[in-house]
Amino acid sequence: MKIGLYFGTFNPIHIGHLIIANHMAEHTDLDQVWMVVTPHNPHKQKSTLLDDYQRLHMVHLATEDYSKIKPSDIEFKLPQPSYTVHTLAHLHDKYPMHEFALIMGEDNLNSLPKWKNYEVILENYAIYVYPRITNEKKVSDLATHKNVHMIDSPVIELSSTFIRQCIKDKKNVAPMLPQKVWEYLDHNFFYKH
Repeated sequence: MKIGLYFGTFNPIHIGHLIIANHMAEHTDLDQVWMVVTPHNPHKQKSTLLDDYQRLHMVHLATEDYSKIKPSDIEFKLPQPSYTVHTLAHLHDKYPMHEFALIMGEDNLNSLPKWKNYEVILENYAIYVYPRITNEKKVSDLATHKNVHMIDSPVIELSSTFIRQCIKDKKNVAPMLPQKVWEYLDHNFFYKH
């Protein structure tokens, strides 16, 4: 089985994440997309994150009606902070019958050379890249690499940061979130302070 790994803190998961994941599952050669909940991204402040298991629970709520999209807590069991190259090696050992690929936004492709051992990732894994509106006018030099697949998917300009700020400002965010995720956030008063 060919599995696309969509990494994120999903703080919270929103409809933009689901649209991208579903597009990759339905319009590429990927059989499934695993939403890999990152406990601590080395590039993000941990203090802004909800508890790891609360974020994982929201991914479960958001994906339970999608047979090709699965939540994954694989990084919860690995040393922190999480590095993609270590996670890929662990998955390769644990699921030798699967072929893994990465799903990332165009902005992440531009910063890929800053990742730990990025050459190993680039040479050994397919990378499916969805478009993002960025200030960078230059397309990454990596866009033409044999393992990089630029996917013409919908451009979703919605961020978890924006959603958290809206909740704090008492704005209605219901249309931006899967209904069960919105209900869970609202019930638990998450992001309100």
